Amino acid sequence: MIPWAQRSQEERGLLNPCFCANLLWHSAQAYAESGSPLSPEESFLVLPIVLHREIRERLPRSTRTSLAVWLSETPLARGKIARRAQLLVPFTKEALLFGGIYGFLHLDGDGLHADAQWQRAINRVLRVSSDEVRHCVKTAAFAGKWFAQTGGAVTVLALMGVRP
Repeated sequence: MIPWAQRSQEERGLLNPCFCANLLWHSAQAYAESGSPLSPEESFLVLPIVLHREIRERLPRSTRTSLAVWLSETPLARGKIARRAQLLVPFTKEALLFGGIYGFLHLDGDGLHADAQWQRAINRVLRVSSDEVRHCVKTAAFAGKWFAQTGGAVTVLALMGVRP
């Protein structure tokens, strides 16, 4: 990774480890509603979906549209997500590390867990955030629910055209 001070202003804003960890937290929190944690492999798909405006805006309004159906209706999205997933690996790792150091994300043998004790602090930050940040957070939660409904990590990764 490039040292923080040498990164471009855009990279520091959009790929900020705290912001990215927050997105992973929301995705893991939403996934946990299914009774199991977000897999580490699936966590690497959250940022490519959420941070790419075109993909984010093309997502279905509801998780009733399955991931497989959406990908068949939006064929270019699969390639964009797969390509961006590779590019964003270092930033996802950095976000996981940041979240782990500060204790709001926990990674264990089962998967990625969002520490619910951070809910109030995260909500406080969201109240003063821009509409776009709130939309990204909402999309991250959507991705977590969507992945949980799709099946296991192997299925999600296969549909997206990504290998661990």
